[in-house]
Amino acid sequence: MLLSEKKKMIQQIAQEEISSEIKSHLKDFTEMQKSSHVLQHANYTVLAGSSLQPKRLLTVGIFSEQHSHRTYLLKTMISLFQTSSEQEMEYMLILVLLSGTDPKWLNQTVGNISGLFRPHIESGRLLVVHGLLGGSRAESRNHTSPCGKLYSRQKTSLALLMNFAHNLSEYFLLLGDNVQSTPRFLSDIFWALLAWKQLPWVILDFSSMPISGKIFHTEDLSRLVSFLLLFPKDIPTHLLLSEFRLLLSQNVPICLSPTIFYRMDSDSEDTCFPAEQVKDLGRPDNPTATVYTNMISLWNTIPQYAYILNDDYFWALDPVEDNYLLVVLDTPQKVIKVAVETGSSEKKLNLLKQGQLLLGYSPMDHPKRCAHYNLVGPLVRGQLEQVVFYEEDAVKEISCIQLLVTESHDYPVMIMQIKVWTELEEEESWRFL
Repeated sequence: MLLSEKKKMIQQIAQEEISSEIKSHLKDFTEMQKSSHVLQHANYTVLAGSSLQPKRLLTVGIFSEQHSHRTYLLKTMISLFQTSSEQEMEYMLILVLLSGTDPKWLNQTVGNISGLFRPHIESGRLLVVHGLLGGSRAESRNHTSPCGKLYSRQKTSLALLMNFAHNLSEYFLLLGDNVQSTPRFLSDIFWALLAWKQLPWVILDFSSMPISGKIFHTEDLSRLVSFLLLFPKDIPTHLLLSEFRLLLSQNVPICLSPTIFYRMDSDSEDTCFPAEQVKDLGRPDNPTATVYTNMISLWNTIPQYAYILNDDYFWALDPVEDNYLLVVLDTPQKVIKVAVETGSSEKKLNLLKQGQLLLGYSPMDHPKRCAHYNLVGPLVRGQLEQVVFYEEDAVKEISCIQLLVTESHDYPVMIMQIKVWTELEEEESWRFL
């Protein structure tokens, strides 16, 4: 049996076990959602900053505990502050939850944080708390795997962090304590949140890491905390986050590109936590297709220019709502990634600011189009780049790629390129999980 087949089989068995566990706890989960007390036995101590915070747009939540090896917590915090402007930080609160019990470690950690980040503490941008979970859920449990204790500890830390943060902001970003952020990551997040504001979602993922880099609505945190604490067995936290997303009807991951958070260094507990799921897809391979549009063309440009992989592009005069650019593939393909570029690359002018990309199946001949479409996502500042995920029983042979205008524009728009990556038949099947 091939190694890839063994991995797939192990993953399937784990997924079936989780699904069975979820079904048995679903009634309890429903009852817990009705309770006004999410964590009745949680104990918090504010170690730095003030718990009386104005409600912000985003809480950046970092969970950290004592490690037997080198810690990257301070470097993670330095990265967050250094890559954010003064204006951006007005909309953000960094919340650090320390969940260790060693007084010496706590005092030393808080002392280091206070010494390095005093201005941010005094300005109300940084809050450090210590959290413990008492009561029956804190009792010791027998773990059936070597990693069980680590998973249980991680879930408890996440539950404490999210419970504290559930009323601090509109959105919540989850990070571990060994994360490097890219410059102006907050701007990237704010623009993405604006683009997705009118669309349903549960988790937006800005990283290939299994847990860090995920954004939630804070109104969902109480339910997520309840959900995490229903599973005392040896279930990895990242799998529970995926199941929670499914329970709230987001059937596929929403992974936004480019990645804006990276892991700083390998963890000594790597055997228990999965590595980043990164695959180099190479260059786009736009399969042969015909492009149609109902937009008004400028300067004799044709819609096909937006699909050919060269320096040509298509100009549209003042696109209006429901205008489209439709790529109809000659042969149905398994599309694994798509990208859209609009506007001039240097000055960011003539962007298609309000648009969505959809993938279609069930091709029709008169006129050339598809009968059904699934949303990939909205354009963010005129751009989109996303890996394509499919539901388990979904049609995976794509025949149409549609760029849809969702609001009228009172200026010409430059559609530079639609890029498509496909899975070749002779290559080994790659299943997105």
